[in-house]
Amino acid sequence: MSDPFSLSIVVPVWMEASGVVETLGALQPLRAAGHEVIVVDAGSTDGTARLARPLADRVVQSEKGRGAQMNAGASVAKGRVLMFLHADTRLPSNALDCLSEFVASDKAWGRFDVRLSGQGSMFRVIAWFMNQRSRLTGICTGDQALFVRREIFEALRGFDSLPIMEDIGFSRRLRLVSRPFCIHDPVVTDSRRWEQGGVWRTIFLMWRLRWRYWRGESPQALVHSYRSDVRNGKD
Repeated sequence: MSDPFSLSIVVPVWMEASGVVETLGALQPLRAAGHEVIVVDAGSTDGTARLARPLADRVVQSEKGRGAQMNAGASVAKGRVLMFLHADTRLPSNALDCLSEFVASDKAWGRFDVRLSGQGSMFRVIAWFMNQRSRLTGICTGDQALFVRREIFEALRGFDSLPIMEDIGFSRRLRLVSRPFCIHDPVVTDSRRWEQGGVWRTIFLMWRLRWRYWRGESPQALVHSYRSDVRNGKD
């Protein structure tokens, strides 16, 4: 059995009042096991922070943007392992056992496979491609619940304060330290982004943005394109 470890789960939120109680409720068994949950709110006006306080060890306020929020959470975290969990993502029930194997490994960081909450076969296909892409490239997206040893996070100075693609950028730097530790028991992430935007439209949008990012376009330009595309999709 591996040595005991301490885990800090950092959850960035903004305007999540409708789901934050369910999100944090799912993490209470980990808190009961001695691990901490840190919620980082980016100035929500819908009561998100108030709802989160009874279910988190700390609620921190930060400027808006996942990169900045996750850095703010990490700065007050006490855990030996830092995990960054989106508010619409659920961990598998055996997450701690899987993370114990990571701690006993020689890897600097890792991620989970992902499954989408939608029931259609297309969602299973999307998840399969997401997982295969991650295995081939060693790149992790935020939906995959990235985790990293504290000393590595601090040595790399955390996430860049980007409005988009902060997960891709950090993965690329982490990949220089080690390949990721891959946990095959999946996290489950909400499929509403694909359902609301249209499956194929959302796939093409995300691949187009990543391609432009890899070509060197600025994240500021990409986030403008993303927001414009999302608005147009709601017309």
